[in-house]
Amino acid sequence: MTKLATICYIDNGEALLLMHRNKKENDVHQGKWISVGGKLEAGETPEECARREILEETHLQVKEMAFKGLITFPEFTPGHDWYTYVFKVTAFKGDLISDADSREGTLEWVPYEQVLAKPTWAGDYDIFKWILEDVPFFSAKFTYNDKQELVDKEVIFYDK
Repeated sequence: MTKLATICYIDNGEALLLMHRNKKENDVHQGKWISVGGKLEAGETPEECARREILEETHLQVKEMAFKGLITFPEFTPGHDWYTYVFKVTAFKGDLISDADSREGTLEWVPYEQVLAKPTWAGDYDIFKWILEDVPFFSAKFTYNDKQELVDKEVIFYDK
């Protein structure tokens, strides 16, 4: 079965907004620092999903967003291939959600030079680098085993 999702990197010019996944029980992302995003709902475009997920998870409203890539995660969850649209947000408005109101984890503005030091998925380090380097567009496939270890990676970079 195919699952469609978004990953949204929010950039304030000095730091990326990351979520430390530390609130949900049985969370596949437990303890990791990841960006915000989530599953597309019926009839929703990837852009609509990105804007909705950002608002729900951060309370920020997107003003400027760029489509940066597509990532495939074969069998990331048993029986499900995930296809994930990657966005970079460089302009937004609003006040960040309070920690008490965040359902999935603790949000933190992580300075660029500290992003790669946060514990996360092995493939996410590559994505962080591509976002920080402002790579024009990429398509990647990250394959993990049942121990959450990255066992294969394929990447294509495109010029816009």
